[in-house]
Amino acid sequence: MKPKIFKARKKPVIIECFRWCKKMGSVGGVIYPYHNLVCGIDFHKLHKRKCGWIEAFKGGYIVSEGDWIISEIKKGTYPCKDNTFKKTYEIIGSKK
Repeated sequence: MKPKIFKARKKPVIIECFRWCKKMGSVGGVIYPYHNLVCGIDFHKLHKRKCGWIEAFKGGYIVSEGDWIISEIKKGTYPCKDNTFKKTYEIIGSKK
């Protein structure tokens, strides 16, 4: 017997986010400039001083110029590349 296949849409989740640039410095969980060595990699040299860092439950994330910083209750804070953000999210308003 074949299973009945359904189509489903993921329920919308409201997130908080902002687009990071190095002029913002350390804000919203981003550490910038990031001087420490992580796993033996100097991220400043690797990304020509255009990166930051977000600590996370399972390590951390490199944050690049123009990345969106997303905060979700269950997933914490993490970066998202602009092209992925535009395909996945739509801006619905802003906090005052």
